[in-house]
Amino acid sequence: MPKRKTSDIQIGRRELVVLLALMMSLNALAIDAMLPLLDEIARDLAVVDANRRQLVVGVYTIAMGIGALLPGSFGDRFGRRPVILTSLAAYCTLSLISAFLTDFEVLLWMRGIMGLLCAGLMVMPMTIVRDIYDGDAMARLMSLVSAVFITVPVVAPSLGSAIALVAGWRFIFVGLAVMGGIAALWVWFRLPETLTEGNRQRIEVPVIVRNMRLALINRQAVGYVFGAALLMGGVFGYVNSAQQLYQDFFGVGAWFPVLFGGTAAMMAISSLVNSRIVMRFGARRVSHAGTLMFIGVSATQVWSSYAHPGNIYWFLPLMSVNLGLLGFLGANFSSIAMQPFSSIAGAASSVQTFFRMFGAAMVGVLIGQSYDGTALPFAWSLLGTSVLALLLVLFSERGVLFRRLHYPPQETVPVR
Repeated sequence: MPKRKTSDIQIGRRELVVLLALMMSLNALAIDAMLPLLDEIARDLAVVDANRRQLVVGVYTIAMGIGALLPGSFGDRFGRRPVILTSLAAYCTLSLISAFLTDFEVLLWMRGIMGLLCAGLMVMPMTIVRDIYDGDAMARLMSLVSAVFITVPVVAPSLGSAIALVAGWRFIFVGLAVMGGIAALWVWFRLPETLTEGNRQRIEVPVIVRNMRLALINRQAVGYVFGAALLMGGVFGYVNSAQQLYQDFFGVGAWFPVLFGGTAAMMAISSLVNSRIVMRFGARRVSHAGTLMFIGVSATQVWSSYAHPGNIYWFLPLMSVNLGLLGFLGANFSSIAMQPFSSIAGAASSVQTFFRMFGAAMVGVLIGQSYDGTALPFAWSLLGTSVLALLLVLFSERGVLFRRLHYPPQETVPVR
């Protein structure tokens, strides 16, 4: 392709939101589209252990968390676009390779490599938002991105089931490659470079380590990074064990994609609401209130697991409310944690995404592997992770919740 002058590219706010959401959605699609088909994949590849089939999801999320350490530093040196395009090339290539694999162990290795190389699709969108926006305006845009991004878990299981019904589970990977190709063309022609020359960093180990250390030890940020990891870990635990919970424990059969997507839809709705209220009340006030409410709903989830075991009419509404509350937490936690790092946004996004995603993936795998044929381990996990998240937020805020800090929005690239 001919060299593209990104300084001449103009992109509207709405298009930017959808494009960033698409990039983030590719990783979510690579996870959630597999959920209804874990049985079929395991049967086709001769996997006997029911919990082991979850590793198709768990290995990808863990590898994606580890891979998040690298893209930010390269993005701070070479720009956001080259990192994104490289990740998209890996996404397309490895998806196509996965479609032809016949050994479960090799598939897990390929999923791990894909997660490592495609982590830039999670790191760079937050970096780009930090390049352009500041304070609560950054939280607002991330909420809009999240609202679009979260629609993927709503439709991905049904999409995966539909593709498998027509052509078999292997064609899901072909579909992923097609989506990655569409995103690559969109980025090439429409996404401007948002890294300014003054913020370019050297690719030197001491510089990278220094920048990452600064992004991690900052007290204002660290509690929100690890707090988000714990809360997301509960969601990953839900994703890992959802197929067993709904189909094996609750016995919903073919309704699984619909019910799973319905609960995930609550996150999209609450993210839209958050984008409307965060500028009025501030990211801290909204997310602190959401965390306290999440703890209350999780406690009710534990009670219902004892009082009404196996009753999906208790589980489903409570799970929907919990996922809805996450729409007031994820984007706000991330924005608060990124606020101090305008000059090293790439490195900060990388190290924070690493601890957030890798930590969440590990917690999610532990929750998924603790499945014992009931909803009890999952319910207790939600309560435990949310209480710990609140303690971490209190550490970052020095024990004071609901503060309101005002940050004027600023734009550093042409976004009309």
